[in-house]
Amino acid sequence: MGENQQPTPVRPHQMRVSHDEREAVVERLNTAATEGRIDFSELEVRLELALNAKTYAELAPLTADLPQEAPAEPLVLKGGLNGATRTGHWRVPAQITVYGGLGSVKLDFTQTECRLPEIAIEAHGQTGGVTIIIPDGWVAETSEMNEGLGGFKDKTTSERLPGTPRIRLTGNGGTSGVVIRHPNSWERRVQRRNQQR
Repeated sequence: MGENQQPTPVRPHQMRVSHDEREAVVERLNTAATEGRIDFSELEVRLELALNAKTYAELAPLTADLPQEAPAEPLVLKGGLNGATRTGHWRVPAQITVYGGLGSVKLDFTQTECRLPEIAIEAHGQTGGVTIIIPDGWVAETSEMNEGLGGFKDKTTSERLPGTPRIRLTGNGGTSGVVIRHPNSWERRVQRRNQQR
């Protein structure tokens, strides 16, 4: 390329894809196969193409004939007088707002299947406090969290596994605080027992 030549502008479909984007398509194809939408031989061909795709033009057609999953509605959870929990298998939206109220709120993501790249959580500890439990391999961005009187504790690690969401946590600790952490040893034991059933 000569010195005076301008680089050709890149069209959106020619843009390079990331590992995470390839991984999301692989996961989507595997789900489609388990649902019976594509057969095993077709799955193999598409997986091979997905893993070797370099641009959006190569990646997009692999899931174009599969139904688009509608995003979950934003969730607002209030502790009120008696507290509130969201545990087990539940559909995770991209936006969650939690208010600890008087009774506290617990958000547990450890048994969810989430393909979102990012989840925005606005947490207000209030009088009851808020506890957020995320699986190992998920990471949390908590620099915009205000400690309030009750404080804020981030007990998560910074090791993110490919294809997992990033939690963007904002809000205020209130009088009882907000905690984000990975499962404790007792919760891990319960998880293992449930997986063995």
